[in-house]
Amino acid sequence: MRLIAKTLAGLEPVLAQELEELGAQGIEPLNRAVAFEGDKALMYRANLELRTALRILLPVHQGKVRTEDELYRLVRKVDWSRYMKVNDTLAVDGVTNSRLFTHSKYVALKTKDAIVDQFREATGRRPNVNVYAPRLRVNVHIFNDECTIALDSSDDSLHKRGYRLSSVEAPINEVLAAGMVLLSGWKADRPLLDPMCGSGTLVIEAGLIATQRAPQLNREHFGFKRWPDFDEALWGQILEAAKQRVRKSPVPILGSDKDFKAMRLTEQNAMAAGLEDTIKVQRKKFEKLEPEVEAGMILMNPPYDERLSEADIGAFYEMIGDQLKQRFTGFDAWIISSSIDGFKRLGLKSTQKIPLFNGALECRFVKYELYAGTRK
Repeated sequence: MRLIAKTLAGLEPVLAQELEELGAQGIEPLNRAVAFEGDKALMYRANLELRTALRILLPVHQGKVRTEDELYRLVRKVDWSRYMKVNDTLAVDGVTNSRLFTHSKYVALKTKDAIVDQFREATGRRPNVNVYAPRLRVNVHIFNDECTIALDSSDDSLHKRGYRLSSVEAPINEVLAAGMVLLSGWKADRPLLDPMCGSGTLVIEAGLIATQRAPQLNREHFGFKRWPDFDEALWGQILEAAKQRVRKSPVPILGSDKDFKAMRLTEQNAMAAGLEDTIKVQRKKFEKLEPEVEAGMILMNPPYDERLSEADIGAFYEMIGDQLKQRFTGFDAWIISSSIDGFKRLGLKSTQKIPLFNGALECRFVKYELYAGTRK
């Protein structure tokens, strides 16, 4: 099967590497997606194990469309009775990047009309729409005049791991957090610290990686489980194999935050993720934080300037830079932020910069190697 894994902008290389490690063939990075080839078992594993994928799509038809009538006719060329029955429910997600089709919801509506009209003409009845728990979720993507119609094997977005019981304001997306851990090169070979951990997404994603725990291990619902050709025995084998791979983390994973609520949320979410024995959390301001280990990795998602004044953001980032220089010699620090001025005020020389998006915010994910004295 030719499949497509959707992801966030900037994470395509990481997702391609994950797919290669799963045994995928014909891997082709795209824009916010990676195409690949694999069998049914690989599709199941991709949903269960990929950390930087949002959805796994199975294309069933492609073609050129320039008008809504051409879109309607293209969708009607698919024999939808292969994938659902008239008494099943349906949902359609539309994505468009085209001057010909400017409204994704309208694209979804026309696709839905074509599907239900096919059933009405054949049976005299039509399937109902259920946007929350459909029997079949369809994805239609238009780029310029190229249209791809696909079945969504994931249903709910794969960034929903199930461990986020509650969160602080504007938590980082789980897929982005996992991508940051993987982009940093951390492989559970040294201690990891997030000194501004919020509700714990970064340390939890690191904990899942360190313990080799599949991110969807506790998830019950996938789109493919409602497909007519679902292989329950094969899925059971894949799920059991994933459970057998779980191990104890070989290194400490530490979270810290000045806010008591954030500390408690991190503890609760870590417990929901099965990582209560892996992640240690403490309440402390970063400017008073002392490292508990001699060297390791720091991952940080500090506040940007959206909720801080320009003067405050400058002083805040200066404090971060001073703390890193004075107390964290021997560490590598990775910081994500949309604040260009904030990065300048750190007073540190970067060794790597990666463009990423945190929601709609264009950010930089920047590495600093913290040496004693000069690097030379």
